[in-house]
Amino acid sequence: MKTMFLATLFAAILTSGVALAQANPPAVAEDFKPSVLNQPGQEYPQVNSQGYARFRIEAPQADSVRVSLGLGGRGGTRLTKSADGFFTGTTAGPMDEGFHYYHLTVDGGKFNDPGTLNYYGSTRWESGIEIPAHDQDFYALKDVPHGHVQQVLFPSRSTNTSRRAFVYTPPGYEKNTKTKYPVLYLQHGWGEDETAWSNQGRANLIMDNMIAEGKVKPFIIVMNYGMTNVIKPGAPGGLRSFKIEPFQTVLVDELIPYIDANFRTLANPSNRAMAGLSMGGFETHAITLNKPGVFGYYGLMSGGVYTPEEIKDRSKVKLIFLSSGSKENPDRVRKAATDLKAAGFHAVSYVSEGTAHEFQTWRRSLRELAPLLFRN
Repeated sequence: MKTMFLATLFAAILTSGVALAQANPPAVAEDFKPSVLNQPGQEYPQVNSQGYARFRIEAPQADSVRVSLGLGGRGGTRLTKSADGFFTGTTAGPMDEGFHYYHLTVDGGKFNDPGTLNYYGSTRWESGIEIPAHDQDFYALKDVPHGHVQQVLFPSRSTNTSRRAFVYTPPGYEKNTKTKYPVLYLQHGWGEDETAWSNQGRANLIMDNMIAEGKVKPFIIVMNYGMTNVIKPGAPGGLRSFKIEPFQTVLVDELIPYIDANFRTLANPSNRAMAGLSMGGFETHAITLNKPGVFGYYGLMSGGVYTPEEIKDRSKVKLIFLSSGSKENPDRVRKAATDLKAAGFHAVSYVSEGTAHEFQTWRRSLRELAPLLFRN
C-alpha cells in the first residue's frame, strides 16, 4: 500500500508540474517575420524564432475565422476579429520544423489564405507555411550547378489517356550526352500529386546540393501521380479502397519503358530504385513484392515496413531503407531493419528527430537514402 501511495503521489506531482508548465508557457518572442512561402509583398502569415505561426486575415463581413493546420487540416487556431475587420491569431504552441499545409475556415466555409502560395495536398490545393529548420541548409537554394525538373506526358493504354510525370535530371545531363544514369521512382503521399516532391519536398535542391558536395552518385528521379484508380475525395474507405493493380500497370508497363526510351538510363534492376512517402511507401511495398525483378533498391518513408518472410527473391534486393519521424512509430522501423539485417538483407533505418508525418521527415529521409543508392 505504501509503494502504491508513493507512486500515486509521484504521478500527481508530475501531473501538477505539467499543468503548471502548460498554464505558464514561455513568453512568445515578438520577432515574427513573413513566411518564406508568402505571396510577393504579403506580410502574413509570419513565423518567429520559436516556431510559432501568426496569421492575419481581412474578412470584415465574417463572424468566425479558424486556421486548420496539418495534412487534412487537423486542429485549429481561432483568430480574433478587430474593429478594422482583420482577424489575427497565433498558434497555441510552436510547430514542428519544416513545411505544413493549412487552410482557413471562414464562417464554416473552407478557403485558402490569399497571403501564401498553394500546394497540392489533402486532395486539394492547400496553403503552405514553412517553419525554419535548424538543418534547412541541405535543401536550401545555393550557388551550385542545378539539374532540371521537366514535365513529361507519356501514353497510357491502360487508362486510355496521356499521363503526366515530372523528371529530375542531374546537373550536366544535357552536356554529358554519352553518360547513362540510374533512376529513382519517387512517389508522393495520399492526397498529393506528382508536384509534391519537387515543390513541398525540394527533392531537386536536395540532390543538387548533395551532388555538388560529392555525397551522391548522380541519378535521375521520376515523380509520377500515384492515385491512378478513381477514388472520390472523402469517399468511405479512403486509402483502404485503393487498388494497387492499376497504378502498378501504369508504372511498370507504361512509364518505365517510356523513361528508358526517352532518357539515358541504365535500364536494369541494379540501377533502378523505388521509394515513397506514406501512401507512396504503401505502393512501393506492394509493387516491389509483386514485381521483384524490376527494382533493386526499396525505400519506405513513413510507409510501413518489410518482413524477411515476404521477400521471396532475396538475390535481387540491393538495399531496403526504412524511415519515420520520431513522433510516428520509430521503434517499429528500427526493429524491422534489425530483423532484415539478421536475415541477411542490406537494411538501413533512419528516424527524423522531432518530426511526425510531415515533409521535414521525408526531406531528411531522402537526404539519408540518396547516398545509399546505386553503390553496387
